[in-house]
Amino acid sequence: MPFEQLTGWDVVNGHHLHKTFKFPDFKQALVFVNRVGAAAEEQGHHPDLKLGWGKVEVELFTHTANGISEKDYTLAAAIDQIL
Repeated sequence: MPFEQLTGWDVVNGHHLHKTFKFPDFKQALVFVNRVGAAAEEQGHHPDLKLGWGKVEVELFTHTANGISEKDYTLAAAIDQIL
């Protein structure tokens, strides 16, 4: 999947994908984190997640590639579908 098909994701320093998701409260942000975790387990590819009140920051990169790979784009698209 090409990066252009993703909405709201940034490429940071050519190394990783980043996106912040906004929610009306902590509880809904936590539900989202749990759903992202389930999708990550299904794909065997795990993002870095930062949970805060009303927001979740997601960072994706492939450790073995030391940068962005197709797995990151695929998981980013799946995370977008969770909403």
